[in-house]
Amino acid sequence: MSTLQSDAPVTVTTPATTQSAAGASAMPRPVTEPRGYLFLSQGMKRGRFLVWLRRTHAWMGLWGAVLGLIFGTSGILLNHRSEMKIPLAAQHETHQTLTPPVGSLQSAEALEAWLRVKFKMPHAKSRIVKKPGGPVPWGGGQINQPENWRVTLTTPNLSLNAEYWQGDMETRVEQKEANAWATLANFHKGTGMSNVWILLTDTLACGLLVLAITGTLLWSRLHGPRLMAAGLIGTVFTSAVVLMLTTLSLS
Repeated sequence: MSTLQSDAPVTVTTPATTQSAAGASAMPRPVTEPRGYLFLSQGMKRGRFLVWLRRTHAWMGLWGAVLGLIFGTSGILLNHRSEMKIPLAAQHETHQTLTPPVGSLQSAEALEAWLRVKFKMPHAKSRIVKKPGGPVPWGGGQINQPENWRVTLTTPNLSLNAEYWQGDMETRVEQKEANAWATLANFHKGTGMSNVWILLTDTLACGLLVLAITGTLLWSRLHGPRLMAAGLIGTVFTSAVVLMLTTLSLS
């Protein structure tokens, strides 16, 4: 006896769950707005402004990197120069009495020029103070005091103070030589530095302002809530104000 085989096509059914999963994977996922950039508007979160913001922050940081190391280290020393003192910066003092050439005693400017050559300080910052002569009280009476000159020459690592009374042949000189740490602190204060250095450090100060602003705007990388950001900024600002006002009230 023969058996008949059907040629009808076989229908395979797919479970509904499988079809729905395949359809879901094929559908594009909704684009979610990234968190962060809490202080930027929607228009500023994309496009050229965000690129400019990141590049400005990066280049400003690179510009102030070296000067930031110098001023950061010296700033710590200056903060502790009187309270909780860090005994690193020091100055070596010497005193001597010199007899300048007669020509250099004709004026305070001539004495200053001679001191520059004598102590090899051609680019030092100078300050001349002249106290006119005249009668001064002395032992219940008066004497005629001669004119007094004070000449100061300053570099970051060396300072010189010379005092001269008109009519004398000698001048008393006080010399202070700073070690490496004290010299670094003088760079921070601009002691003995030229106006070019002062303008250069001004660019660092401006750079810190830009870094503070751009860093705040880019703070979103931490993905923190607005309340935490406001609390952090408020705490630092309030602490600084309270400490400043307390110090002023005690002075």
